Amino acid sequence: MPKDYQILKDRSKLQLENIKNLMRQTYWAPDRSEATIIKVIDHSVCYGVFDQDHQQIGFARVITDFATTYYICDVIIDAAHRGKGLGRLLLEFITTDSDFRGLYGLLVTADAHGFYQHHGFEPAPEIFMHSPRH
Repeated sequence: MPKDYQILKDRSKLQLENIKNLMRQTYWAPDRSEATIIKVIDHSVCYGVFDQDHQQIGFARVITDFATTYYICDVIIDAAHRGKGLGRLLLEFITTDSDFRGLYGLLVTADAHGFYQHHGFEPAPEIFMHSPRH
């Protein structure tokens, strides 16, 4: 971990405005409403990456039943802080969390296959299905 950063799994430390700004940087949720962000935080295990000034510059969340499966969502590092290995460290922090040990991990990505494969995830197009939003 670069010494000027820390990863926390403490919902009370999350900074909603910073998370909204992070979402705006994504291709999958640039218009996600504040109400939706609050709802996903309330119903997920959340992780924040913080800089030396205690500003949140990264976010990820996990949806899980804590018994069989976990689903990693919204892995984001602020553009100004990319290239420092923070995304790798955040994903490592999540995948080594004892809450998910022995569980089946899932995620969806359109463009970061190599990144996730480095952490043990494998493409599975022949078994994956989805339901469009209703």
